[in-house]
Amino acid sequence: MILHTIEVTPLPGYRIAVHFNNGESGVVDLSAELTGEVFEPLRDPDLFASAYQHPEMRTVAWANGADLAPEFLLDLLHDRKRQSE
Repeated sequence: MILHTIEVTPLPGYRIAVHFNNGESGVVDLSAELTGEVFEPLRDPDLFASAYQHPEMRTVAWANGADLAPEFLLDLLHDRKRQSE
């Protein structure tokens, strides 16, 4: 199975609620990931809030063309869950 997201919802604090096609879901904190030429502009809360489920890439994307791989998002979700145990 190729991993992809099926639903993405932007949240305050540079977080997104995400649901994956493998049945996993949760909230991913992206505040530490918004660096570099493409992602730094997402520190603007209005731009970050433009996050959406890209219909072709099947992952989170933003109005400025930034996107993140579903595998990366799932790794961040797993890291957060391990830290809360």
